[in-house]
Amino acid sequence: MTKPHIHLTIPAQAEYIDTVRLAVYSIASKAGFSYEDIEDMKVAVSEACTNVVLHAYEHQHDGIIEVTFELDIDSIYIKIRDYGSSFEYDKQMKPPVPLHNHKLENISPGGLGIYMMQALMDHVEIHTGPGTEIVLAKRLGGNEELA
Repeated sequence: MTKPHIHLTIPAQAEYIDTVRLAVYSIASKAGFSYEDIEDMKVAVSEACTNVVLHAYEHQHDGIIEVTFELDIDSIYIKIRDYGSSFEYDKQMKPPVPLHNHKLENISPGGLGIYMMQALMDHVEIHTGPGTEIVLAKRLGGNEELA
């Protein structure tokens, strides 16, 4: 039996990110996720889509974001894909620096979105190549490690 999946394509424009958030809510609630888990997923997916809008299609007006939801028995996988400018994930992402004991004005915002996604989701993968694909995974009813 194949995993159920839903595919959504939106213009890479900020005003369409709410459409993806609504889809996250609808699909995750039908799958039985808690309100808290759904809110975490909405924030993580919004951050990934916002990164696409701000960075991937920076000098283009006709970019798209593909979002695919794959449901498993006990988890959801959300893939956010663009075909714009990619970034070298391994070179740009440094190990997280603890943010406590730092003044807010001294903290650089770049790259914090990925750490936030990692904190909110059970598993995060980033594939660069042409474009970028971010895979977010959340386990139903807990946060055990996903393979």
